[in-house]
Amino acid sequence: MKHPVVGYSTRHPKQVFWLVLLLTLVAGAMLPAINIDTDPENMLAHDQPDRLLHDDIKARFGLSDVVVVGMVNEQGIFNPQSLNNLYALTRDIEQIDGVIARDLMSLAASDNISQEGPGTIRFSWMMDGPVEGQPQADAIREAVQRLPMMIDTLVSADQKAAGIYVPITSKDESYRIASEIRALVDDLPGDDRFHITGLPVAEDTFGVEMFIQMAISAPLAGLAIFLLMWWFFRSVALITAPMLMAMAVVIITMGALIGAGFTVHIMSSMIPIFLMPIAVVDSVHLLSEFADRYRPGDNVRELVHKILNHLFTPMLFTSITSAAGFLSLAFTPIPPVQVFGAFVAIGILLAFLFTVTFIPAYIVSLSPERLKAMAANAHSDDNRGALAGAVRGLGRVSLARAHLLTVAFALLVGAGIYGISKIEINDNPVRWFEPGHDIRVADRVLNEHFAGTYEAFLVLDHQSGDAIASALGARINSVLESATDEQRQQWTALAGDRLPSDAEALTALISAVDEKLFEVDMDAVAFWEDMLGMLEQAATDAKAFQQPQMLEYMDGLEQHLVGTGLVGKTNSVVNLVKTVFRELNGGEETAYRIPDSSRAVAQTLLSFQSSHRPDDLWHMVTPDMRSAAIWLQLSSGDNQHMSKVVDAVDRYVMENPLPEGVALQWGGLTYINVIWQDAMVSGMLDSLVSAFVVVLVMMTVLFRSLLFGILAMVPLTVTIVAIYGLIGFIGKDYDMPVAVLSSLTLGLSVDFAIHFLERTRSLVRETGSFRVAMQQMFEEPGRAISRNAIVIAIGFLPLLAAPLVPYQTVGIFLAAIMALSCLVTMMLLPSLFQLLKGVLFPDALENGTAKGE
Repeated sequence: MKHPVVGYSTRHPKQVFWLVLLLTLVAGAMLPAINIDTDPENMLAHDQPDRLLHDDIKARFGLSDVVVVGMVNEQGIFNPQSLNNLYALTRDIEQIDGVIARDLMSLAASDNISQEGPGTIRFSWMMDGPVEGQPQADAIREAVQRLPMMIDTLVSADQKAAGIYVPITSKDESYRIASEIRALVDDLPGDDRFHITGLPVAEDTFGVEMFIQMAISAPLAGLAIFLLMWWFFRSVALITAPMLMAMAVVIITMGALIGAGFTVHIMSSMIPIFLMPIAVVDSVHLLSEFADRYRPGDNVRELVHKILNHLFTPMLFTSITSAAGFLSLAFTPIPPVQVFGAFVAIGILLAFLFTVTFIPAYIVSLSPERLKAMAANAHSDDNRGALAGAVRGLGRVSLARAHLLTVAFALLVGAGIYGISKIEINDNPVRWFEPGHDIRVADRVLNEHFAGTYEAFLVLDHQSGDAIASALGARINSVLESATDEQRQQWTALAGDRLPSDAEALTALISAVDEKLFEVDMDAVAFWEDMLGMLEQAATDAKAFQQPQMLEYMDGLEQHLVGTGLVGKTNSVVNLVKTVFRELNGGEETAYRIPDSSRAVAQTLLSFQSSHRPDDLWHMVTPDMRSAAIWLQLSSGDNQHMSKVVDAVDRYVMENPLPEGVALQWGGLTYINVIWQDAMVSGMLDSLVSAFVVVLVMMTVLFRSLLFGILAMVPLTVTIVAIYGLIGFIGKDYDMPVAVLSSLTLGLSVDFAIHFLERTRSLVRETGSFRVAMQQMFEEPGRAISRNAIVIAIGFLPLLAAPLVPYQTVGIFLAAIMALSCLVTMMLLPSLFQLLKGVLFPDALENGTAKGE
């Protein structure tokens, strides 16, 4: 026996069983320590620049992740019952643990801004208690109509929906908070319908349902595989081995992942789904040949050794190539994808180890009676069954129609390439659910009524502090030239050698100069007043977003974005300034504009500080007025939609350059999703190309022939091109599950090709005839490959019943990958052999056995 590990396993099966059991128990003990992470933000490394910027924007503007609650009444929400439901629900939500009550946005938590008198303004609660009658409801409606910031945000333009924006302390709490809100909604009277949505809820809900489905779908898939294997082998005793082995591989791999301290992300939750079919692939080859060759009375140990002597190398290489395909994902810039790729690779290698140890140990442990029953069932119709006939038919067609099939597959590749050109890269966590799911329904309904429930933030930063300090220094130096020596000395002692460039230090210097005015003689007052005036002007200039021209630029940008149709609505300090300025100046619509002076802008902002929610201002601008945020409401969370918004901003800035010293930055969950999606796509492409090259080199080494190495890559290439071409033709977005399937395609397609090529070459050497070798190839070896493909393809169709779209995607495309890669292997490779047999198998022709073929 040239493989000692196999020999040891067949001599000491009990020791192998105990070792596998021990490893499984130890790994299983790690599972309760699972740490679930469904946050797509973590698709990016914690130090990734865009993520750091996103976190910085949230911190600077006090922004939080938001759960969106919508109340819809097709008769209109401005009636006492609906408004009272809104009021009661708002008060109750404020009491939920994890809700940031002070930042909650609702009609029942907002100010009405109105004119108190000439030059004065009044802030009063829009709803200071339950509504007592229709006149009060009408008064609220009239007040809301005068406040543009509320329209299409807190109240839909058609007045049929009202929104509550619930800021939460952590996205991890969104599912619990949403569940508590649903319980509150159930107790409300009337005809109002309530919907809950938002990216945090979608992501956290997916995490909860993902693990429920993992607990359901993985066993169902395992059961389907078990039943199909029983249909093929008709021996429960025989097929129990690969099922036990697959379970052990999954448990040990997931236990190792959790024990190593990694969180179970959306990606790694799919490890059991991917490992289950891969774990049984090699064992099906082994069991298939054993079932075909075993006869009662045979020496089981010797037969197992003989089978593994020629299966060991192809199984080793298929495992290494499959592992290489997934391990290449470790080089993508996406941490969860790296973990997924690395541990699937570990699971594949572990499955190979168990296939050559546990499976042989299990077979030799079967009683003669069980083996005899297995042999009787296995040989009863194997050579005459439908599968045997179909496999032989494929062989005849492949050899007789070699030219036609080669052209047909070439056309398929051409069509696939065209289809790939039509693929659109896109993702949206809300669309991870079926169309009828509560979250999808809420998303659809609320985005029909409101300007959008998806948010992105466009931040403008004024960065010219040094320029302001330089201009201030020039003006001060001109005054110092005519000052007395004593005044210059006092100024230097007060201001130091360098003028401040930040608002805080400038404010401190202004205070110091103001105090100095009370100490100096009358003849020095003019000097210090000049200094104070210049400092105050510099402080005003430093407050960039208190300048009318800066607000005008923001206003133009916001109007452009809404005009594109890509953005439903924008909210910023501009809207607030316009509204307050209108009420300070008579309340006429003509006064709804940006003031002409920075002093007037400052007055509007100061007036707003008298409202019940003065801190809302700091969600729009920073206290130093050097940064401003524009809140974009989008009706779609698709990456493509967000990318178009970014492009629209870039075009506007190109045509209307940013004011001097101003930089533009992006934040928000919708934007972050675009960043990680782009990184994933480019990373997946790089890993696929690198893995393709690595596998090609490995195939060349395995077969000691570049030509055979290239032939081994043919099924892989055709399958990838055809499957992804199909994705382009049917309009399926290239999203996270689709991207990862490329690695599975690479591994399994090469698996079939390796077995086909290796067995063909072996049979040609044994028979000395290409024709005879092909005939034998489409007997037991062909059935083994076909069984493998059918078991996995059909076995994972139960995933289509899962309510989560990524699971459905994995199920249907896994089946398609298996079916197509098997057909390409069983049809195109023999056709290419037929066309190239003089080059590939010259000895089989030279000995005369195959002449005339």
